[in-house]
Amino acid sequence: MIVLLHTFMTMENYHTPVLLHASVEGLNIKPDGTYVDVTFGGGGHSREILKHLKSGKLFGFDQDEDAIGNSPDDSRFVFVRSNFRYLKNFLRFYSVEGVDGILADLGVSSHHFDEAERGFSFRFEEVALDMRMNRTADMTAADLLNTSPEERLATVLHDYGELKEARRIARTIVKVRQEKPFDTVASLLEVLKPFFIRDKEKKELAKVFQALRIEVNQEMSALEALLKQSLEVLNPGGRLVVITYHSLEDRLVKNFLKSGNVKGQCEQDFYGNFLTPFRLINNKVIVPDTEEQIRNPRSRSAKLRIAEKKG
Repeated sequence: MIVLLHTFMTMENYHTPVLLHASVEGLNIKPDGTYVDVTFGGGGHSREILKHLKSGKLFGFDQDEDAIGNSPDDSRFVFVRSNFRYLKNFLRFYSVEGVDGILADLGVSSHHFDEAERGFSFRFEEVALDMRMNRTADMTAADLLNTSPEERLATVLHDYGELKEARRIARTIVKVRQEKPFDTVASLLEVLKPFFIRDKEKKELAKVFQALRIEVNQEMSALEALLKQSLEVLNPGGRLVVITYHSLEDRLVKNFLKSGNVKGQCEQDFYGNFLTPFRLINNKVIVPDTEEQIRNPRSRSAKLRIAEKKG
């Protein structure tokens, strides 16, 4: 069984699927199997999966209401508007006991970066600091900046953005907000730019926005929940296919596929053999070729890992 997420608006405009054929091939699809695309988005991966199904079923998860419009009109497909951290609950709701494959493309869709009012990009300055993938969620990026203790902000910027100036930036944010709360992207950029030299400015700003986005959407805890639940819902021989875009995600996924836990701690049997619930399909990580990176620059940091649940 496979679980998929949905995103359309025309697929090309909404999001260009990364490592499309390699990831779908990694699912080793059975025509009558059940699959899940937990990051539906523009629906590119889901539509490719459907090409390989006959009597099978595909579930597409996405917490963003914009993705609903990308749903294919196909009786084999079910769109679930939810964060993938609730994978197990929704499969139970649909009376699904096990799935044959789960695909997760963890990157933020092009739609989110390109829709100015969503506040994901520093390219659009006069918009609200939002960054919520689920716009019904309570906390925005502005809320995070205006209410978080300095220590928490420093930890977020350091752990999720790997910023050397994390503590100084956090201290400045707390000082500035006492005079005027943060509201727009421009209000944040005004504080950040003095910290970065011009030739590295865009790269460093991207790290800040990545860190805030991860915290606002609780992406790391959601990923941990997904990975743990995947072991419970995958049938023996079922495949877990994950595309990551930054080292924090990739480390969690790599550890989990290696050991069955996010810390990467392998148990051993009496004879010293490592005990792991997965068989790695690709020992060497798969990355986009040069042609794909040129065609879709946002694919450059993508890493694909595939594993099969042991029987």
